Amino acid sequence: MNRFTRDQMAARVAQDIPEGAYVNLGIGLPTKVANYLPKDKEIFLQSENGLLGMGPAPAPGEEDEDLINAGKQPVTLLTGGAYFHHADSFAMMRGGHLDFCVLGAFQVSATGDLANWHTGAPDAIPAVGGAMDLASGAKQVFVMMEHQTKTGESKIVSQCSYPLTGIGCVNRIYTDLAVLDVSKDGLVVLEIVEGLSFEELQKLTDAPLRRAV
Repeated sequence: MNRFTRDQMAARVAQDIPEGAYVNLGIGLPTKVANYLPKDKEIFLQSENGLLGMGPAPAPGEEDEDLINAGKQPVTLLTGGAYFHHADSFAMMRGGHLDFCVLGAFQVSATGDLANWHTGAPDAIPAVGGAMDLASGAKQVFVMMEHQTKTGESKIVSQCSYPLTGIGCVNRIYTDLAVLDVSKDGLVVLEIVEGLSFEELQKLTDAPLRRAV
């Protein structure tokens, strides 16, 4: 089965971020989006550890160990970028000042509920970070994740079984198989990876899907 690569997923997310947007990229897979933002667009990347104006990953050998994102990965700072206190960063996130956030997820429900901080397993390490603040504070929430778990279960579900990060907060889902909108009428399929039919995608998804008009 064909699947979008992680870099293709990141490039696809980058296409949907408009000029002038203030954006937070979550830890893990979403950080790749920074490498695909068009250089001719002014887009402001914020990191919850206190950065605004973050650029793409540095070239090998040019890393600055004091310049990292919230996931402790080396980053660059664009001209005009700024450092500030962690508390100010969270004030930006909670105050509705971010246009978009891009988060990873364990599960997303048909109604846009998000579960991305804990699987509920007794030996799992909780990793909430700023996800709850972003899910409730950003104007639009994009989720970027694999369509299925390593054991083949759908990560898009009718109802989340894991502890929730946010309720009804997700606007769009990008997976290695498809791009879907969360609408008031359910999940709408916007794009499918080449070679996969709508019917096959539905069989791999534990929530009802609708075709885009």
